[in-house]
Amino acid sequence: MVINLAAGLDTRPYRLALPPSLQWIEIDLPDLLAYKEDVLRGEQPVCKLERIAADLGDANARRQVLAQLAARAKQIVVVSEGLLIYLTDDENAALATDLAAHENIVSWIIDLVSPGLLKMLHKQVGGPLSEAGAPLKFAPANGLKFFAPFGWQAVSARQMLKFAAQHKRVSWLLRLIARLPDPKDGVAESRPWSAVCLLRRQGSVA
Repeated sequence: MVINLAAGLDTRPYRLALPPSLQWIEIDLPDLLAYKEDVLRGEQPVCKLERIAADLGDANARRQVLAQLAARAKQIVVVSEGLLIYLTDDENAALATDLAAHENIVSWIIDLVSPGLLKMLHKQVGGPLSEAGAPLKFAPANGLKFFAPFGWQAVSARQMLKFAAQHKRVSWLLRLIARLPDPKDGVAESRPWSAVCLLRRQGSVA
């Protein structure tokens, strides 16, 4: 099972070569999922797609949904693309703890930014996002180590800038910056850095 937290308008269950037996669960706010259902009406996903309307900011509702889903699969991967940066440290700690509470939630895919990049983003888009009620908040100074006390171990971090540079999607100057070595454990406080990261539940052998 794949659980996509704050799935938004993601359409990977329609586009990727996924096994038909895979359970893909999208969780997001009711109005957003209703809009998405309307837009994709008539399209056919390649796997077993299910949408659950829930406010992930409601801790009790979140725990209830996770418990129900954890009872339905032996191995679960959670994806939270574009979510953590909008949460506080305490909210991210609570989410990490809730996910780690289930033994069959074995992996968690996140995106993470450094304090340096968060500062840059605040200058570029911070004002409009704050006015819209969605300020950017999360960029832990200790990088991926932030998640260790809550049951998660870092497996890998794929830096977004390096990937973009490899495919020539950025300027020559950014390609030069992309050649800098990756920071250990995602710690790059002053340097603009972002990555897609794979975490594994501590004690999991999957």
